[in-house]
Amino acid sequence: MRKGWFTVVLLSLTCFSVSVQAQQYAEKYRLVANKVFKPLQLDGKLLEDVWQSAQAAQDFVQNFPQDSIAARAQTRIMISFDEQNLYIGGVCYEATDEEDIVASLRRDFIWRLNENISIYIDPYNDYTNGFTFGLTPFGVQREGLVIEGGEVRPDWDNKWFSAVERYKDRWEFEMAIPFKTLRYDDQNDQWNIVFLRNNLKLNERSGWTVVPQGFGPSDFVFAGRLTFDAPLPKAGTNVVLIPFITSGVSKDFEEDTSTKSTFDAGFDAKVGVTSSLNLDLTVNPDFSQVEVDRQVTNLQRFEIFFPERRQFFLENQDLFGQGGLRNTRPFFSRRVGIAKDTADNALQVPILYGARLSGKIGQKWRVGLLNMQTRKENGALLTGVDEIANSYRLLAQNYTVGVLQRQVFDRSNVGVIAVNRQALNYDDGDSTISTTKYNRVLGVDYNLISPDGRWTGDFYFHNSFDEEKKDDTFSGGGLLSYQSTRFESTILAYAVGEDYNAEAGFVQRKNVFRVTNFNGYSFYPVGSNINNHGPYVEFTLFTDLDFEKTDSEYELGYQFQFNNTANLELSYNEIFRKLLDDFEPLDDYVLVNRTSYSWRSLELEFNTDRRKLFWASGEMRFGGFFNGNRVNVSGGMNYRYQPYLNVALDAEFNSLDLPGEFGQADFWLISPRVDLTFTDKLFLTTFVQYNEQADNVNMNARFQWRYRPVSDLFIVYTDNYFPESFSAKSRAIVFKLTSWLNL
Repeated sequence: MRKGWFTVVLLSLTCFSVSVQAQQYAEKYRLVANKVFKPLQLDGKLLEDVWQSAQAAQDFVQNFPQDSIAARAQTRIMISFDEQNLYIGGVCYEATDEEDIVASLRRDFIWRLNENISIYIDPYNDYTNGFTFGLTPFGVQREGLVIEGGEVRPDWDNKWFSAVERYKDRWEFEMAIPFKTLRYDDQNDQWNIVFLRNNLKLNERSGWTVVPQGFGPSDFVFAGRLTFDAPLPKAGTNVVLIPFITSGVSKDFEEDTSTKSTFDAGFDAKVGVTSSLNLDLTVNPDFSQVEVDRQVTNLQRFEIFFPERRQFFLENQDLFGQGGLRNTRPFFSRRVGIAKDTADNALQVPILYGARLSGKIGQKWRVGLLNMQTRKENGALLTGVDEIANSYRLLAQNYTVGVLQRQVFDRSNVGVIAVNRQALNYDDGDSTISTTKYNRVLGVDYNLISPDGRWTGDFYFHNSFDEEKKDDTFSGGGLLSYQSTRFESTILAYAVGEDYNAEAGFVQRKNVFRVTNFNGYSFYPVGSNINNHGPYVEFTLFTDLDFEKTDSEYELGYQFQFNNTANLELSYNEIFRKLLDDFEPLDDYVLVNRTSYSWRSLELEFNTDRRKLFWASGEMRFGGFFNGNRVNVSGGMNYRYQPYLNVALDAEFNSLDLPGEFGQADFWLISPRVDLTFTDKLFLTTFVQYNEQADNVNMNARFQWRYRPVSDLFIVYTDNYFPESFSAKSRAIVFKLTSWLNL
């Protein structure tokens, strides 16, 4: 019965997924890439004959602060190629003599905080997936994967080359992107391409094609067409080996253990199976150089989502990690190799090896296959798994994820996903094992992107399987969004069965039906310092699967976006909570199961002009909190001595005033951060976090030397202290050396 009414809801939402006719940019914006027969010298000076005679993408138009008018600072871009590389050259003209705004010399810069020119390439003309390459006036590189039409994932790393030459009235650049770096069909002589420039001095965002405000300027729906005047080179052998060695010293002062020394080695490998299909391998991976998570003050009833930061899991994450919706993912890579001990502290479980096959098969198909093997570990419990009473022994686990995706219509796709967690050497008679024998999820997803980019959506249905037969093992729902320059609307609905069990996924709640609707409208005043402003309203309702109301939230707000990048937002909230389990917001303060609470709050958010050397942001919330009151103030201050030094201070203060003896508490979370970039190859980041709720001070210092392209030396130092006495809890230092070797 529950599956029946859920199917009706899902089909009702799908009926709205009708798109309007797309605007055809490919015919209007065309650029020819001419073949050359000897490598170009990369010096940032466009003196070669090919640049003088090449057709140029020019006459850039604004997307912000206005759209469809000529850019104040113009740009010209040309493209050529040979048997090894795709060459891109260009001129970024200046319309002011003000200093360039470049926040850092660190690779993979934040796009919106840096002057840059970026190129987005769709080699398959599916208007959905591709690559991006960008440069700042200081020659700092940024590359990433483009997914879902225009969303950029900058975590992808690969080898390419560039040079920049700066003049008083312009800066010129050259890029050489090896065809081995790209995934493409060598039979296709036309690619979709987007050119986008962020000119912060003028507060101007411009591109080759016209992009209305309210839409992402990197969306491939607004792409022009790149045509090659000769056949593309056949994809040759592409094998990359990335070995590493690591050593470290650590000591646990709380347990008063002896100092522990480690030495380890391993490698990653990238194998181009075809020009569009890649095999990634990892043996004994090490993630010691990964930045620490930002700590939070946890005053909610459910698990908090922390993003994946480990490099191996990030490439093609949209294939493996985007099933379902944000709170109903069937696979969440942080479940692999991260567990908790019997005191509920985070614990790393060594990964022995992993393999990932991903990419395109032909024009319409994408495939993904991931397999990871972890080691057995005593005293460990997997996160996302219900604890088994009196258990403590974690067996070796194998994780397998398979995805097959087919493009349908112009930009949408439908896919199936299968997830399996398997305990190795499982003994049915051993009651000390901390997991069941296996857990599996099988499902189907439909991702909608209309040809004009106005409609987007995700619809899914998944089912879990365990040794024990259970009812209500389904999860399903949908999200449908409409976006125009002035109006945006989203409706989301999903249901999760009481026995749905995605142990390798992220499922925040079970036995739940949720509906959310958001609507916003924007006004664009003429001749004002305000770029746009307007109201929005959002409503969320949670019930159990018998439609008994458990939670609801109403939010009414108004936002202002200023031309100088500052913004301001005010909102009023009404909140209802019915507890389904005992909830302990403070130590020794228990709110009892089946009790209900209602309260109201006011919220203010702002940030100042991010282009300034000093800028700040803040959020303030005042109002109720269950049976009492809460004041929440958070914010940050940022200063840069560009492009070498960034100093940030983030802080959050929570004050709870609840009835009774144990109802008073204040929590501070203070996080200073210093990011020093000596050169574009030498970086030092120091991050300190004081968490009053966790009674801990953590300091993490990370030194990185990129001694050659995509090859690094890391030195990472970590300390944990008691705040009152500042005596050490634990301390560690790790050295790691990696090298990128083309075979």
